[in-house]
Amino acid sequence: MRTDAATTVFNLPGYRVTSAEVLACGQRRIRVESVLEAGCRGCGVISARRHSRRLQRVRDIRVAGPVEVIWSKRRFFCDEPECGRKTFAESTPQVPAYSRSTARLRQALTEAVIGSGRAASETATAFGVSWWLVQRALDAAVLKLPDVDSLAPVRLGIDEHRFRSVRFFQDPATKAWTRYEPWMSTLVDLDTGQVLGVVDGRDSTGVGDWLKARPLGWRLGVQVVAIDPSAAFRKALRMWLPRTAVSVDAFHLSMLANAMVTEVRQRLCQEAKGRRGRATDPVWANRRLLLKGAERLSDRGRNRLQVVFAVDDSTGGLQAVWDVKEQLRTLLRTGSIADATAAKAELGRLVDRAGQPEARRLYRTVCRWWNEIEVLIVTGATTAKVEANNTAIKNIKRTGRGFVNNTNYKTRILLRSAARTAA
Repeated sequence: MRTDAATTVFNLPGYRVTSAEVLACGQRRIRVESVLEAGCRGCGVISARRHSRRLQRVRDIRVAGPVEVIWSKRRFFCDEPECGRKTFAESTPQVPAYSRSTARLRQALTEAVIGSGRAASETATAFGVSWWLVQRALDAAVLKLPDVDSLAPVRLGIDEHRFRSVRFFQDPATKAWTRYEPWMSTLVDLDTGQVLGVVDGRDSTGVGDWLKARPLGWRLGVQVVAIDPSAAFRKALRMWLPRTAVSVDAFHLSMLANAMVTEVRQRLCQEAKGRRGRATDPVWANRRLLLKGAERLSDRGRNRLQVVFAVDDSTGGLQAVWDVKEQLRTLLRTGSIADATAAKAELGRLVDRAGQPEARRLYRTVCRWWNEIEVLIVTGATTAKVEANNTAIKNIKRTGRGFVNNTNYKTRILLRSAARTAA
């Protein structure tokens, strides 16, 4: 059927434009009516015997500016004698029963928030609707996401991020203040990069309850899980994924080594000079070079480090722990268990030679996580895609100026991840 020009331009599926006018305020008013057959919601029988007609205002997207849409909505008689519903109002895929906005408007709102990264309040203002409508559109979109239990991830990644800023609460009875850090843990499919779940806290309870809720076949299908050196995550995995190999992330181990070098540098400076480092001290001026990988140093950088060790490291302890740090990085880059075992033995020798308590603590951590390090060397599973999602989560928080409701916060995360994964 050939449609008129106004209906073609307005392009609302299932409707045709009957009239258009410009109001005194300059806004346009478009009157439409449905061209689809109407079926009874009780029995499904198609009826053409009209009972009455009424006008309903419908919220819709802007078409070259704001538009007021008036739907001439019909009510029909139900001609099925056995049906208890005598009359019914028509509904369409664009405007279902009890709806006051079009499906294309709800889709546009969802795409604006998730696809374009706009804040919900800013999107509501731009489309001329309420914040609640935007949130309802997002909640409806979450229900359409694939069920996590229907997915079959082989490799998982788990990491935590802070939901909101640190807060302090006072007990009315004791007047004691308690520090509260609202953390959340993210579970990601390492093959697709999609966020599968977001749970409260960063302890074994939250992650364990989420894994417990998954079907047995789902859990048996997971082969490798990558985590940071978190005893809480490892406890949950040992309980609910006992047959799954656990890999510890190399980046987090390298961070522990860098933190060890920094602690030793600060302690040695206090012991030798009785104060913290200053800009005139070579060891403080080159503190960032100490944390840089040896293979990434330029000739100038190596010369500067040699000056630091020769001039501002009288005990030799700083160079010793720097060697420990580099040996750990070498260990993490090995490609076989045999090479890793040899590198571990060399790491132990360097730790003994350094004689620093911070280096011994780092070595104990390596020993406690040695099984997970072996899995890392064999599988190469890291939390890189989890960290990438955490960066996107930070952008979501920044765009939304923070979130008070953690359910809405999780909705944004899941929808954004699903949209990026599908793209």
